[in-house]
Amino acid sequence: MGTMDSADTRPLPAERDAEARGLAITLVRRDDDGTFDDAAAAQGLTCDDGVKTMVAKVGGGAVFVLIPGTRRLDWAKLRSLLVVNRASLVEPEAALEITGYAPGTITPLGSDRALPVYADQRILGRRVGMGSGSPDFLLFTDADPLLASLGATVGDITS
Repeated sequence: MGTMDSADTRPLPAERDAEARGLAITLVRRDDDGTFDDAAAAQGLTCDDGVKTMVAKVGGGAVFVLIPGTRRLDWAKLRSLLVVNRASLVEPEAALEITGYAPGTITPLGSDRALPVYADQRILGRRVGMGSGSPDFLLFTDADPLLASLGATVGDITS
C-alpha cells in the first residue's frame, strides 16, 4: 500500500486506508520548508498536537510507536508496555522497507505492512497532525477514532 506517492498520484495509500476505516482526515500541503507549525496553525492546532510515528524493532518483528512531537520516547516505559526486555528504533532504510514510507512521512495508515500500534496516552482526546506517507502533505485527524481503528495499545510511554 505505502510506497512514496507524490501529489500527482493521489489518493495516497493513507487516504485510501483512512476511507476504508471510516476515518475523517484532512490532508494539508506541507510548506516549502516542510515544517509542521504553519500547517498545524491553519488547522487550529499547536506543535503539541503533532504526532511522531516511529517504527521500533521488538523481538523478530516491528511495531508502530506514536508519541506527541514535543515529548521523548521513554524506552523503559515502552518496553514495560510491550512486556519485552529489548526494543530499539529500526534504521531509516528498514523503516522504508517495512512501511513503504520514508522517515519523516511515516504513518500507520496505508503502510505496506500492518503492524501493532502503541501510542502515548497524551494524544487521546486531541486532534492531531502526523505524516501522510507523502513528503508533500501532512495528515490531520482525531486521535481517538484513529487509535480505535488501528487497535492501538495506549499507555504512558513518554517523558
